[in-house]
Amino acid sequence: MASGDTIRFLLNGETVEHRPGAAHETLLDFLRLNRRLTGTKEGCAEGDCGACTVLIGRLSRGELVYETVNACIRFLASVHGCHVVTIEHLRGADGGPHPVQQAMVAHHGAQCGFCTPGIVMSLYGLLMQNPAPTDIDIDRALQGNLCRCTGYAPIARAAKAAGAEMTKDDPLASERAAVTEALAGMQTDETLSVETPEGTIHIPANADGLADILADNPDATIVAGATDVGLWVTKFMRDISPVVFIGHLDDLKMIEETGDAITFGAGVSYTDAAPVLARRIPALTELWDRIGGTQIRNMGTIGGNIANGSPIGDTPPPFIALGAELTLRKGGDRRTIPLESFFIDYGKQDRSPGEFVESITVPVPAEGTHLAAYKISKRFDEDISALLGAFALALAGDGTVEDIRIAFGGMAATPKRASSVEDALRGKPWTEASVMAALSAFETDFTPISDMRASADYRMRSAKNLLRRLWHETEGTPVRIDRGVA
Repeated sequence: MASGDTIRFLLNGETVEHRPGAAHETLLDFLRLNRRLTGTKEGCAEGDCGACTVLIGRLSRGELVYETVNACIRFLASVHGCHVVTIEHLRGADGGPHPVQQAMVAHHGAQCGFCTPGIVMSLYGLLMQNPAPTDIDIDRALQGNLCRCTGYAPIARAAKAAGAEMTKDDPLASERAAVTEALAGMQTDETLSVETPEGTIHIPANADGLADILADNPDATIVAGATDVGLWVTKFMRDISPVVFIGHLDDLKMIEETGDAITFGAGVSYTDAAPVLARRIPALTELWDRIGGTQIRNMGTIGGNIANGSPIGDTPPPFIALGAELTLRKGGDRRTIPLESFFIDYGKQDRSPGEFVESITVPVPAEGTHLAAYKISKRFDEDISALLGAFALALAGDGTVEDIRIAFGGMAATPKRASSVEDALRGKPWTEASVMAALSAFETDFTPISDMRASADYRMRSAKNLLRRLWHETEGTPVRIDRGVA
């Protein structure tokens, strides 16, 4: 284990060695207060508005990958060994505005301007990967950027215009080789432990190092994407030290496919999982595109969404409906359990001190299985679920329900199966009469609460209506569904 008092990363064109003052120091505060790079704005401080969007470049199995992230909830120590790119680093070949900036000017994509730097960085992140985006691509890239002035239409026009120019006028592309070499020189096979005045920061080199740290510090806070832990700090002022940052660990980012299942390492981000799910379990694509905005999907991880045990996490219900299994590790020991049994009660999971989520194995639905996942939220995009229902339905040849698994988030203190509803449907003909008769079983399975996102009555009515929606969809009956509301 290596000890030291600094982290190292590239900031635009400069190598930075910095001693964090605390585990909870954010990248946004460092940029604005330490380096006076004030183009990165603070708007919401919770990863919602996108005004603080920057690019983070990291080496993933030797390849340099850039992603947009929210600097307001990205902890500074987590960019150790990365390349941070802010709006100040963008430029054109002649030293003037970058093609994205120039297009925003030409197409009147800015009014008050507060959100503009974050929007420029989001568009740049999109166009780096896809210089000819569709309208849907642009809308998806801007899900995490709020602008109350423009209406987005001129921003979308700017994105299309900039893509054509970037292919011939993006000098930042010429930096790739030098940046890759510099980041490779920062990689190490030892855990870095940094002592700060307010606690210790641990940055392991691999999953074995993580296991060793947790053996000695079983109560340490594990931070992967910080999309949840970041708000513990910015909104609730919680002390998270000692902390272990794991978002960079390649051995927790593996994705293994077999004929009937996909195993995701706990550190796989929503973004990295998306193409695999689109190919193997396409029924989850629409739900996946509604998990936060692009910045949140780039940062957030499948394992983190499960491990924090939230009753309104978006991934547990569909994975429970599919019969997923969770692998937990403590030291060199591993155990595998059904995902649904991991959640014991509100804030309580089947995970002992020093144990961590290592991977999740998700069965691919058998041919003929109807899988559906419905997210209900106040806003269609980038909002936390009021409830989320997932259904895996298998019908026998005679039209009876051979098997059905139903799981909900937001209806109980944990993600939970609707066991009584399932029992009421198994072996019955898959008809509207059977579905209507099973609705009363929801009261046996769930006693939802009222809170800021929905009333108990709304949740119960919506859950029942989602089962009805499933029946209509499997029968091919058109159903009018308002965006975000069943």
